[in-house]
Amino acid sequence: MTEVSSLTGRLLVATPALADPNFDRAVVLLLDHDEEGSLGVVLNRPTPVGVGDILESWASLAGEPGVVFQGGPVSLDSALGVAVVPGESGRSSARSEDGPLGWRRVHGAIGLVDLEAPPELLAAAVGSLRIFAGYAGWGPGQLEDELAEGAWYVVESEPGDVSSPAPERLWRSVLRRQRSELAMVATYPDDPSLN
Repeated sequence: MTEVSSLTGRLLVATPALADPNFDRAVVLLLDHDEEGSLGVVLNRPTPVGVGDILESWASLAGEPGVVFQGGPVSLDSALGVAVVPGESGRSSARSEDGPLGWRRVHGAIGLVDLEAPPELLAAAVGSLRIFAGYAGWGPGQLEDELAEGAWYVVESEPGDVSSPAPERLWRSVLRRQRSELAMVATYPDDPSLN
């Protein structure tokens, strides 16, 4: 097997050609990517369920909109917390002991939250928090195959992507900020047959 170059912390942006309805115009933050597979959360799928309805103790730390997001089609009955800790972006991502208790760095200032920990441990440190029901997962080599087929654009993430107050516009805004022909893809119509 060839060595996999880690895409952890980067965004997968669905191409207009991606046919899977689970990922139509999806923006996925990769939380883990190695030779054993990949795991991420869809950043732009808010649900109508409030964070307080399922994780009341974390509701006050959740950013706007204060709802649970559908992180992907896998394990919809499980919850993942992703938080940005301001001031952590410049620190080494190799040192897992960095950052507040109850938070594990994924990339830069972005990290996973231990939802079993008391929220008070993180309250002073967290700049924004999102709760995701489920996740997106790929087995060994599966994501690489999808990338080779042109299903995804891979771009750098920014801490603000996790906490975008307008998640329904995230697909277009991530593409628009690219300094290449990808910026033009942001203008692609929702329904190309109407063009």
